[in-house]
Amino acid sequence: MDKKIWKSEAPSNIALIKYMGKKDSTLNTPDNPSLSYTLPHLTTAVELELNDNDEDIWEPLKREGYMAPSLGPKETVRYLSHLKRLKEEFGVTHNFTVRSANSFPQNCGLASSASSFAALTKASCVAFSELLDSPTPELKVQASLSRMGSGSSCRSFISPWCMWSGDQVNSIKFPYTKLLHMVVVADEKKKKVSSSEAHNRVATSLLYKGRVERATIRLGLFIEAMSLKNWSNAFELCWAEFWDMHALFETANPSFGYMTQKTFEILHHAKSIWTRISDGPLVTMDAGPNVHLLFRPEQALMAKDLKEKYIAQGHSVYSKGF
Repeated sequence: MDKKIWKSEAPSNIALIKYMGKKDSTLNTPDNPSLSYTLPHLTTAVELELNDNDEDIWEPLKREGYMAPSLGPKETVRYLSHLKRLKEEFGVTHNFTVRSANSFPQNCGLASSASSFAALTKASCVAFSELLDSPTPELKVQASLSRMGSGSSCRSFISPWCMWSGDQVNSIKFPYTKLLHMVVVADEKKKKVSSSEAHNRVATSLLYKGRVERATIRLGLFIEAMSLKNWSNAFELCWAEFWDMHALFETANPSFGYMTQKTFEILHHAKSIWTRISDGPLVTMDAGPNVHLLFRPEQALMAKDLKEKYIAQGHSVYSKGF
């Protein structure tokens, strides 16, 4: 059989209402529903090629504008295990070489696993369907398959707003259909505690009791705030939600944390804008040290000024729309 390369890309996403804690670690079903905004400028590119080896292989992808990731043995096994799972699901026996690269740093809290597993799943579904001469699964089916490898990756199949509850992902409509996004990098070093490990540890925090209820209530209030274009309420809910998640990290047993001095400085500056003018960006964080800011389109000048200030302070900034 002639070798062929199948290519795919998938975006990262940032949750405003967080997924942290699992009902089932094998199926990656969350304890509470989450809601995210898709980030099409933070992407993973994947190439899938048939090989003549006795096993699947991962290699870094060299592509202009992308960063070739450095996967350790454990990360490589996890990635290729997902490919194996997909092959078993489709009944495919061929072996493949997988190549991947990101448009942003990996393993530092920018949800590179979400885009990476989504891109691998997309490429695999197209490749396997073609090899088997069968229809390509619809996106929600692909999202469900992707969730087996990385829970949050299922949200990368729905844009721009996605709600994930149980084993279902659905689009949710808000008046804000196209926000401006910026992530300010406080630290690009690899996280000492992975997101997968964080999911396990948070259950040991005494604050975890009531977490599902708090997140679910915030979700309802956030949907209401965004639907009514109550930006200030949306900000307060996002602010409380990411602090709630990071408090779980700091009070787990053993405790751990991601925030650095630079993180606190970025957060303080963002909050000071709200204090000064009663307006500003939505602010949130993932399981990492870096800070995500979301702006309304009419806040483009504010976003541009902030970006220039953070860059002048020595931060890497990844942005879209300004």
